[in-house]
Amino acid sequence: MKTWSHEAVIDANIEKVWQLFNGSLEDMQKVMPNVIENELVKEGKNNVGTVYRQKYQEGKRVQEYEVKTLEYENEAERKRLKVGFNLANMFDITAKYELEKLEEHQTLFKYTTTNNPLKWYIKPLVKLASNKVVVQFVDRVKEVAEAEEQ
Repeated sequence: MKTWSHEAVIDANIEKVWQLFNGSLEDMQKVMPNVIENELVKEGKNNVGTVYRQKYQEGKRVQEYEVKTLEYENEAERKRLKVGFNLANMFDITAKYELEKLEEHQTLFKYTTTNNPLKWYIKPLVKLASNKVVVQFVDRVKEVAEAEEQ
């Protein structure tokens, strides 16, 4: 299993940033444009255990998978969402979004993802993968949240 993490200070209110992960499909697509569907399947207690059926499109190819909420915290000063899903029976993936209020219009955003390849022949590729995609995602969240804060 490989873990990547990156963080940034975002010049936006914590609620504005949180909305990108905990809001509507339209809000989610601002930072994850390839997610084309996010349908509630099962609601969990205090959001933990909640399951969504997501569709992800890359080119003409559409992947469908279930995303389960593993951790959830929604406090005024701190917010956390961790989800997990299995992609094409090839990878078990988790994504963790952590927000901490620094000031009224300043939020620390930390993104951590893990990728556990399920097939032996994929393991070397995952070990060689860089954190480029994670850095780009954090930068996109920062850009979108700051633009919406204006």
